[in-house]
Amino acid sequence: MKLKRKVVSLLISTLALGSVFSSVPVSAQDAPEVDPSVEQTLSIATNGELSTLDSALYNDVPTSDMIGQINEGLYRVTTGSEVELGQAEDVDISDDGLVYTFTLREGLTWSNGDPVTAHDFVYSYQRLVDPNSGSVASTTVEIFKNAASIRNGDMELDELGVVALDDLTLEITLEYPAPYLPKLLTGSRFLPVSKAFVEEVGSSYATSSENLVSNGPFTLENWNGSNLEWNLVKNPNYWDVDNVYLEDVLVQVVKETGTGADLFDAQQLDYAVLTDDFVQQYAGSEFFYSVPKSTVGYLSYNTTREATGNANIRRALSQAFDKELYAESVIQDGSTPLNGLVPVGFDVSEDGVDFRDEQGDILVYDVEQAQADWQAGLDELGVDSLELELLTSDVDLSGRTAEYLQAQLQEILPGLTLTIRSVPLQNRIEFQRNLEFDIFYGTWAPDYQDAINFIEQYRTDGGINFAEYSNEEYDALVEAAQVEYATDPQQRREALLEAERIGIAEDAVTASIYQASSSYLLDPRVQNFEVYPFGRTINLRTTYVTE
Repeated sequence: MKLKRKVVSLLISTLALGSVFSSVPVSAQDAPEVDPSVEQTLSIATNGELSTLDSALYNDVPTSDMIGQINEGLYRVTTGSEVELGQAEDVDISDDGLVYTFTLREGLTWSNGDPVTAHDFVYSYQRLVDPNSGSVASTTVEIFKNAASIRNGDMELDELGVVALDDLTLEITLEYPAPYLPKLLTGSRFLPVSKAFVEEVGSSYATSSENLVSNGPFTLENWNGSNLEWNLVKNPNYWDVDNVYLEDVLVQVVKETGTGADLFDAQQLDYAVLTDDFVQQYAGSEFFYSVPKSTVGYLSYNTTREATGNANIRRALSQAFDKELYAESVIQDGSTPLNGLVPVGFDVSEDGVDFRDEQGDILVYDVEQAQADWQAGLDELGVDSLELELLTSDVDLSGRTAEYLQAQLQEILPGLTLTIRSVPLQNRIEFQRNLEFDIFYGTWAPDYQDAINFIEQYRTDGGINFAEYSNEEYDALVEAAQVEYATDPQQRREALLEAERIGIAEDAVTASIYQASSSYLLDPRVQNFEVYPFGRTINLRTTYVTE
């Protein structure tokens, strides 16, 4: 029987957002005693439709979340940022840190009963680097030996440093030592696909639940490619199925925060994300939780268009809106202003120095400087006014963010007319890929906990470099941090700091707006439910329901 939910409103001037829901994973403790008489079902909300379930092609958090529930890589996340072996039962690492030899667990199968083999991992990683596959994988894949040359068309796919020695043995050779490799390989981008199944269904792969197989704790059912609800169903073929407790999870796309809160109050949702004044409304209730995240909200500028290709115009736009006011009046969920590419608390050196503190704030709200840069840009373009368009998705927060930016930018920058184009997330991503935008607003969550994961995104051909930004000095600094300084933490940090300074302070390729905090409602019957600090949003593998 579900508890009756009662909203507790607190009339306080300062809202404390320190309540963090955490749990110790099954792998690190004795398995919980789950009452067999309690139905193990959940109903949860997500804020965006699925774009694809192909790990090589997705580029949004809601899709990444679902891919992460239904698939598993060589490693899996245990709790927070900690990882353990997943599909692999053992790994041997060479003394120089360049060669990882994985032994897969015996008896692994895809959801259709076919065996999971080392050849599937080879195929999956080859798809990420194949220049003809359509993959939107970032430069993170260039961690594999020869990946960059293959992506550039200078080497063949079979020269990638990922080899199946036999059905159960996978050898990965890296371009440079990367102690963060285990965390990287838990990312949704690096989760495997079935070579046989992909080749069987061809271009239809992952466009619906009928054209999909998976190897993780759940399978995804009842998705036709465009509908706004689907089910995650316990996968009986998962190797660790005895430690998966949920039988069925109904996932519903809920774009309006108020709708999600109403559905939660009506006991039609067990989990719903909160924003703005709903955070203040529910704070203090037994259902309310808030956790800091490394997800960022940002603006990206199309550098191939004349106006937004001008660095002075980009700098002006980046400095012409008040982030403090935005956080207080628009998002209102504990998220904080961010002045730089790398968020606060994300990359801290061994001696305790935060990357964001070491660099300092970049492109802060500054009306006088914004107007000076704006006039310089107009002069360079030979015009006295500009009409620009801001592209956003049609979810609640995106709409309010766009309206806030429109009002601020038009007020502060003389001669600017900013229109808003609001479309479904899937369409927004397609417009981005086709360079059909002046400016877009989006969010991005890192795959692993290292500053380079943010900075490498804006290399030429970087993962979220929809701006088509290209700067040889920036690229060289990122490459030096990856290769030349891979084992020299001080020089590596200096190279990344300089790259951020060039890309943001000088070229203003992107403008960070805020660093997210995830506030949400969770039914107290739900146990071992985890919200990740970065990467995917949630983990359902060890979740269970009590009476």
